[in-house]
Parts: sequence; structure tokens; C-alpha cells
Amino acid sequence: MRRNATLLLFLSVTVQPLRPQQPPPQPPKPAPLVFKDEAPVLKTQTITSNGRELRYHSTAGFLPVRTEAGEIEAQLFYTAYTVEGTPKQKRPVTFCFNGGPGAGSLWLHLGAIGPRRVPMNPDGSMPAPPYRLVDNSATWLDASDLVFIDPVGTGYSRAKSPEVGKRFFSLRGDIEAMGTVIRTWLTGNQRWGSPVFLAGESYGTTRAAGLAAHLLEKGISLNGVFLISTILNFQTARFARGNDLPYAVFLPTYTAIAHYHKRLPAALQGSLETAIAEARDYAAGEYQAVLYKGDALTAPERQKAIARLARLTGLNPTFIDRSNLRIEIQRFCKELLRDKGLTVGRLDGRLTAAGDGSPAAERPEFDPSLTAIRPPYTSAMNQYARQELGFETDFEYFALGGGITSPWDFHVASMPGGQGYADTSIALGEALARNPYMKVFVAQGYYDLATPFEAATYTIHHMDLDERLRGNFRFATYESGHMMYIHEASLTKLKKDADEFYASALR
Repeated sequence: MRRNATLLLFLSVTVQPLRPQQPPPQPPKPAPLVFKDEAPVLKTQTITSNGRELRYHSTAGFLPVRTEAGEIEAQLFYTAYTVEGTPKQKRPVTFCFNGGPGAGSLWLHLGAIGPRRVPMNPDGSMPAPPYRLVDNSATWLDASDLVFIDPVGTGYSRAKSPEVGKRFFSLRGDIEAMGTVIRTWLTGNQRWGSPVFLAGESYGTTRAAGLAAHLLEKGISLNGVFLISTILNFQTARFARGNDLPYAVFLPTYTAIAHYHKRLPAALQGSLETAIAEARDYAAGEYQAVLYKGDALTAPERQKAIARLARLTGLNPTFIDRSNLRIEIQRFCKELLRDKGLTVGRLDGRLTAAGDGSPAAERPEFDPSLTAIRPPYTSAMNQYARQELGFETDFEYFALGGGITSPWDFHVASMPGGQGYADTSIALGEALARNPYMKVFVAQGYYDLATPFEAATYTIHHMDLDERLRGNFRFATYESGHMMYIHEASLTKLKKDADEFYASALR
């Protein structure tokens, strides 16, 4: 009896009545940022470019995006460089930005176009830390004044609050914000009479194409647009069931990377151009027919396609068969040099890494070409902003990601021609039709798997342009990757090509 009493006592103190669970407390929402109209920081500096000394002013600060009531919703960080000695109205100005979405402008700024740059190893691989800055003899500043802009959520640019930020984290909202600060800069610096250019890289080309049409509606006609590592139609890069287009347009880049790593048969290993030409012909012809047939492909047709793809990619025929003749980008990066225990880069297929997760894994754990560039550029930008530009802030510089606080809304239905994939090529074509004086320069890296060169060519050849406007395009390719300028020979070539484009667009 005593034992039972003890048990009853134990149960009485340990068994609690069930109560409805309360949701865990939510963290308090961050207080909205309070923006102030602060004067930018001005400096005067010199650099030697194309054999002559340039004396220029650097200006670092914020450009506001305001509501109709005048309240600041966001501030975008910018760095402008203007050269002394040339009348403002005759001097071109180029607005430069990167992509992501989520990338600050540091990549073009300190990699290719600005007066200072981050030196990498000659092949573009990462040097040993600490990282340094040197004068950029290939700067575009001798040809044009330059304004580098960080979109909202990148670099030091911020929205007032996460709720406000959602509007800017979209295809249309981002274009509108960038258009606003471009107009603000032109007005504040009395440059409405200057020739105006845009230079975008990666998703920045998506933005630039949309801006070309948007700015025209605001009374700004562009003289030229630089599209560096171009993606305008996202259907070309979305490996989704039922969308066979990427498998065809990626093939020539697979061939180029396999050629670089000497994985092609001897007949194709001699000349990069010859190998790419064969891949292009197959992708545009017989491979399209193979993909079109799908499950209706006969066994002999399938074996023929497997053999041809193995020849053009350096991949094992069994792997191609198991991939159903459709080689996805991440699987290619892991498979090409699997026998050597190496992964090839997505941004730059020339660069490799060992120790990338399990050797049996299907996909890489990281991109060796991204890990090669991220530390040097991020470190150099933080050093440059504070020590050379004299710009002080407590904000973290978001080089790539971190500042986009909600999923990016591609708003495909809100752009001209939106049909399920983001596509600003239609907007670019409409801008060309309305402003036939605008020129477009398309720069692509052979070893770029993020924005393959054939995908850009395909998109531009499907813009349904009037024949009289097709000559407005110039194309250039480089034996490098997505950031072709990390390869010193390609940096020099890009500068030469940019000079020629400026001259042609200003005739």
C-alpha cells in the first residue's frame, strides 16, 4: 500500500496536464534605417593610361531613391571618377554595375574598368594573401568618366527596411531604382548633354538591357551598352525538365573547357576554334534533332549521339548515357576531371580544386573559380573604400549575397515579352528600334559556364531585329571565364576592344 501511495505521489508531481503549445517568440523586427543627406567624399588623384597622365576626381557617397513625398526609401552607394581638362558636355560617362542578383560593383570596379585593380596570378588564380591594389593601366577612364553603382542590397547600398527592400529585389524594381539614381547623378552633375553608356556584367547585362528601354522613357538615349558575360533570356540557362535549350547552348562551352584540360581526342585538341566550331555545328543541327525526339529516339540514333557527345565533351560515354544525353552544368563540373580528383570552376572552367567533398559526389560543394576571386576582391574593396577613397561607414560591404533579404522576384510578366522566363532581350530590341544610334558590345569568355557564349549569341540572334539594326552589335570572345579580366591577356584585349567600341559609338 505504501508503494502504491508513493507511486501516486510520483505521478502527481511529474505528470502535468496537457496545455496548448505557444509559438516561439519572434525576434523583434529591425528598426528602419534613418538616412541622412550626407555630402560625398571627394579626392583628386592621378594615373597613367595609354601613355598619358590623367588627373581625375573620385567621389564616393550615396544616391537616394525617394518616394513621391520626398522620403528616402533607399540609398545606393556609388563611386564616380571624372577627368579634368575636358568640357563636361563632350566627355562620355559610363554607368557600371555587376549582377548576381546580389553582387556589388567591385568586380568591374577593381577588376577591369576602374583606375585601380586587384592583381591576380597571370592565369587568374588566387594569389597568396595579403592582397593589394595597383594602378590599372587598362582603365577605361581615358575614354569615359565612370560611375560605379551598387544596387540595393549590395555593397553599402541599403533599403530603409526589409519590407521596403522587397520592392527593390525584383527585376522591375531594381531597374527603376537604378534608373532613378542615374537620372539623379546626371542632374546633380549637369551631365544631361554628355554621351551616356552602360556597362553591366552577368545579371548586370539583364539589368542593362532593361535599363536601355526604361531610361529612354525618361528622356535618356544611350550611345552604347557594354554587355559583359551576357544573360538576357534565362531560358537559355535553366536546366528544367521540358526545357532542352540549355543542353544545346552549353555544349560549345563544355567543348572549350574540355579542350583547355586536354580531354578531347587528338583531332580536336589542336585548335580551340576548330573544336568550338564543330560543337556549334552539332548543337545547332543534329543535337537539336536528338533532343527534339526525346524518348522516340531509336537505339542506333542514341548510340550515335552518345559517341558524338563524348567526342565533344571528353566525358565517359556511360555517364552521357545515364544522363539521358543531357549534360547538366554542375554534373559536368564534377565529372570532367573526376579521375584526377579535381572539380572545374563554373565561373571559369580553367580553374580547378581538389578536396571538394566526396570523390563519389554527383555535384561540387563549391565553385573553385568563385573561391579564387572572392577573398582578394572583398578585402581590396574594404581597404580601397576607407584608405584611398576616404569613405567611412559601419555597413558591411556585401560583395556577393548577404544583403538580399527576400527571394528575387523576376517579375517575368511585367517586362515586354515575359513568357515564364526573365527575358530583357525584348526590351533591348525595343530600345534599339526607338534609338537606332545605340550600339551594343557583347563580351564573352570561352570558359564561362555561368553565362555561356553560345547562349548569348543564340539570344541576340532571336531578337527579331530589323536587318538595319543587326549591325549595331559587336561581339568579342576571350580565352578566359566569366570575369575574363582576371586573366591578364584578356584584360588587355578587353581594354582594346572597349576603346574601339567607344570610338565607333561616338562617330
